[in-house]
Amino acid sequence: MAGQRWVRRWWATVLMVVLLVGLSALNFAPTVAQTPSPTATPVAPAMVAPAPTAPGVPTLESLQEKITNLEAKAQNEKVNLDTVWVLYTGVLVFFMNAGFCMLETGFCRQKNAVNILSKNLIVFALSTVAFWAVGFGIMFGDGSPFFGANGWFLQGADNSPLTGEAYQGIFSALNWAGIPLVAKFFFQLVFAGTAATIVSGAVAERVKFGAFFLFSLLLVGLAYPVTGHWIWGGGWLGKMGFFDFAGSTVVHSVGGWAALVGAMMLGPRIGRYQQGKSVAMPGHNLSISTLGGLILWLGWFGFNPGSTMAADAAQIAHVTLTTNLAGAVGGIAATLTSWIYFGKPDLSMVINGILAGLVAITAPCDYVNFTSAVVIGLVAGVIVVFSVSFIDNLKIDDPVGAVSVHLVGGIWGTLAVGLFSVGKGGYPWLAEVGIGSGFLLTGDGTQLFHQLTGVVAVGVYTVIFSVLAWGIIRATAVGLRVPPEEELRGLDLGEHGMEAYTGFAKE
Repeated sequence: MAGQRWVRRWWATVLMVVLLVGLSALNFAPTVAQTPSPTATPVAPAMVAPAPTAPGVPTLESLQEKITNLEAKAQNEKVNLDTVWVLYTGVLVFFMNAGFCMLETGFCRQKNAVNILSKNLIVFALSTVAFWAVGFGIMFGDGSPFFGANGWFLQGADNSPLTGEAYQGIFSALNWAGIPLVAKFFFQLVFAGTAATIVSGAVAERVKFGAFFLFSLLLVGLAYPVTGHWIWGGGWLGKMGFFDFAGSTVVHSVGGWAALVGAMMLGPRIGRYQQGKSVAMPGHNLSISTLGGLILWLGWFGFNPGSTMAADAAQIAHVTLTTNLAGAVGGIAATLTSWIYFGKPDLSMVINGILAGLVAITAPCDYVNFTSAVVIGLVAGVIVVFSVSFIDNLKIDDPVGAVSVHLVGGIWGTLAVGLFSVGKGGYPWLAEVGIGSGFLLTGDGTQLFHQLTGVVAVGVYTVIFSVLAWGIIRATAVGLRVPPEEELRGLDLGEHGMEAYTGFAKE
């Protein structure tokens, strides 16, 4: 028994030793992955086959092509959107002709209603032909710092709208607007027609229809485009640093200066001033004048925001609000001023106060903050009341207050740019615009000086042109003023052989 136990222990010891040796061999022996064969031949990189592309997964080249196509499509869509925006706002400005029709007709006597309506209707037709034939070329065609010398009848090279390539054409002053040339023309045309319409009200109830017909052609074809070229067409005033965003000077002051000269050269209506005193000749229908004022207010939401010439959401929203604030505050200010000054709130002053505020904000609407817009409208509403009285005291007969609204309001709005401008970079859309800061904000009077220079230059040119144009027309067989008996009877029958209110008693 003892011998058997010894044998079993011996074999157990031997097995234990064998087991320990085997485990040690497994732990320390190198694997194939850890010890590469010294004779193995490395595989050349070129011999590695590219990984197959899974079905439906785009390649880098196809992605780049898609991105390029999307960018081109986005650019085309932007051109389409901008074009629709400009044409839509242009139609709003065109509809302002209806506003002028109603406003002026209501402010005048009923025996002259057909004449007023006829002038306001025909003036846009005349403006269309004159501006298409020569006006647009003088205003925006490449040429000298004083007038354009290309683009008659809208002819000439132009690769608008730009989609990435450099501009090639003769209307380089408008190459910043990425819309077709025809859209640019239409929007500028409705502005030109507005300038001529302003004159109609100041010369109402005594100017010959033929004389107004000829003067409108000359104004839109020759006078308006020249000063417009100075400012918007790449001319000397614009390069100097004069800024007028939507036309306080370009449109309204030009029309106002021409209206002032016309009213002075025509003289007052018969019976308007007797024994050195002013005799009121009230309009026949303030209801349609009020409607006209509201239509004009509506049209201004095309006039100013549309001048962005692009559907930039932030910019057009800003311009819309500054425009509305100035018009609203102008109406309130004129109401209170006339109430204090005349003892009663005068509806005609309320209407003209709103319009004066809108005219005044037209130049600075893109460059000023909302508080400044309120101040601009407030001042415009006050000064229009005193301006109407001042011009009346000078024995200058302006039946609708056109000179006070458009000339005085336009001058104030133009100078307001130099007083309240936030300056270059004040808003994101002004980052590349070299406008100076307003004098009242920074104490820098440079921009104000540029604005004053523009007011004087445009005024001098327009007055000289208007004196010559009205004078030449008066010297011809056409003449300037209707005969006294025709004026007393009414221009509806004398000039047109018809009446607006058949069967009604006439004043």
